[in-house]
Amino acid sequence: MSDTGKAAERPARRRGSARERLLLAASRRFYAEGVSATGIDTITAEAGVAKMSLYNNFSSKADLVRAYLDARHEEWMGLYRRRLEEAQDGRGGVLAVFDAYVDHAASAYEHGFRGCGLLNAAAELPAGDEGRAVVRRHKEEVESLLSGHLEELLPGRPEEARAAGEQLAFLLEGAMARAGLEGAPTRLEHARTMAADLVDRL
Repeated sequence: MSDTGKAAERPARRRGSARERLLLAASRRFYAEGVSATGIDTITAEAGVAKMSLYNNFSSKADLVRAYLDARHEEWMGLYRRRLEEAQDGRGGVLAVFDAYVDHAASAYEHGFRGCGLLNAAAELPAGDEGRAVVRRHKEEVESLLSGHLEELLPGRPEEARAAGEQLAFLLEGAMARAGLEGAPTRLEHARTMAADLVDRL
């Protein structure tokens, strides 16, 4: 590669690195302290970059919040995919969803586990905010995954599978809310046991 090509590549690499540091810093602060309570100065200081770097990578704080929500979604999907690799059937697929939430709760959080980072952020955003739509799509996808696994167990009975998927999604969200309040994954572990019992009775 020519020197000109290398010179053109270095700034792009620095921008990518700055973007990653900013997103990681925002993720830590947004989860620990909330979206509204976390200012741009706090994020740039923790990321070790100039404030201009933030606006070179994100058009606004709202844009950074949306990137954070997208990253949280992808993080959970990664946990789910790893668990799904161990699943042997539809029952295992359902439990992979619950296990991914348990794994999320058991992660090492600097300031403790506070529940679902997506819902926490959505609670701070105004009605109609694009970020709330991101969170809604995530929750709908989780419910769809549950229903899809249940359809494997209930072939030819899609309505029953969807109804059971909705029940399990409610169980999961309720357990996540309680786990967040208690700062421990215990409620999610209980919910997994309940989900297994429910699936076994289908």
